[in-house]
Amino acid sequence: MLTSKQRAFLRSLASTEDTILMVGKGGMSDQIVKQADDALTARELIKGKVLETSDIGPREAAEYIALAVKAEVVQVIGSKFVLFRRNPEAPRIELPKAKKKAR
Repeated sequence: MLTSKQRAFLRSLASTEDTILMVGKGGMSDQIVKQADDALTARELIKGKVLETSDIGPREAAEYIALAVKAEVVQVIGSKFVLFRRNPEAPRIELPKAKKKAR
């Protein structure tokens, strides 16, 4: 689970990223999920877009893919979404540390 500070950090990184995942009129398919899984393994942070011809909305697409590939939805704005999944073998993005709760 990402903290709000970590989400803000990832959103700032994603603002310069290119959109590499497109969900079109074919809707969700195994090919799109596989493409997202491969991209998350390589990059850890990806940006996707749901085209107007799609029968699924951006929030539904982001949550479906995130659940299928065990990623986190960082942001959904308009037709675009951002997903994050840490690569345990070769991490590329160093997240800000979460604060410990005071007791």
